[in-house]
Amino acid sequence: MTSSANKVLIIGGGFSGMAAAIELRRQGVEVDLVEIDPGWRSYGAGISLGGATLRAFRRLGVLDAFLEQGAASDGVDIFIPTGVKVASLPTPRIAGPDVPGNAGIMRPVLARILAEATRAAGANVRLGCTFTHIEQDGEGVDVSFSDGSQGRYDLVIGADGLYSKVRETLFPDAPKPQYSGQGVWRAVLPRPAEVTGTMMWLGPKVKTGLNPVSNDEMYLFVTEDRAENVHIAPAEFLPMLKGLLARFPAPLMQQVAQQLDERSQIIYRPLESLLVPAPWYRGRVVLVGDTVHATTPHMASGACIGIEDAIVLAEEVGKGGAVVDALARYQERRWERCRMVVHNSGRLGEIEIAGGDKEEHGKIMRETLMALAAPI
Repeated sequence: MTSSANKVLIIGGGFSGMAAAIELRRQGVEVDLVEIDPGWRSYGAGISLGGATLRAFRRLGVLDAFLEQGAASDGVDIFIPTGVKVASLPTPRIAGPDVPGNAGIMRPVLARILAEATRAAGANVRLGCTFTHIEQDGEGVDVSFSDGSQGRYDLVIGADGLYSKVRETLFPDAPKPQYSGQGVWRAVLPRPAEVTGTMMWLGPKVKTGLNPVSNDEMYLFVTEDRAENVHIAPAEFLPMLKGLLARFPAPLMQQVAQQLDERSQIIYRPLESLLVPAPWYRGRVVLVGDTVHATTPHMASGACIGIEDAIVLAEEVGKGGAVVDALARYQERRWERCRMVVHNSGRLGEIEIAGGDKEEHGKIMRETLMALAAPI
């Protein structure tokens, strides 16, 4: 069967963009990937991932590398601030009976795994480069680049993140990212023997947790309510994070607080979300990942649904026929799943801010996990 596109440009070298490159190359499609960062860096500390993401990694051929360099476990243990365990949330083994349903890894490590797979797949990667102009007609897309070169493509994929320039060009009236009223702190620490999987401590207005990211490291995450999206100076990171952890007298959390220092790679990020109405394409240019459905991390599924976008898009392009028909099929398969994750993650944040119904909170988490277990 002939692919809908023989030559594809991917703008953005994040997780979604790299996944699209790997899958399209597997079909023999010629792929150019441009990434504006000359170092192709991934910022941030650890990232939590569920079984659906591990299933996607198996499809991409990077699951073994992930399991070697990251960490995987089953279940999420829930505690109150004093350290008393109150629940254990099961995490289905979606990727197969041999693969745990929950995982964590350092973001730069995951980015390196996917970057190596992208190059090995044969994609033409150009770093320190992005587009300056896109013009399309019925037969193709002409693109001008920041290095002065030009190219013509059958399909262009915008995968340039939450503040996407492709989205701004394609849909200038699209919604902008919205601040959720919460922020998240992350840090990296040595992993003690008792941290074998994901652990969360739920306080009235702050929740904190630990997740292994390798054999000897874990990452700390702390979500707090913050009414305004204000800048926090890096010099304030350490004392502010220690102050938040003071609300959790659990011995393990106090041990973590004492370990925090200038080497802990502390970062703070305001939580924003975005859901662009359908369609996510115009002509021969299509958007994937955070460009159209950025979610808060309450369900640990933002990277998952972006990588799934790439897999589904490549599948539909590989079926052949007109590009516009392939993009319509991609849209149909992705809309409800992505809407569900963005909406449900946002609702969890609202419940936490309002001190709302814990039964509703638990129900949303269970239903979302069940929905993510379904085939993409």
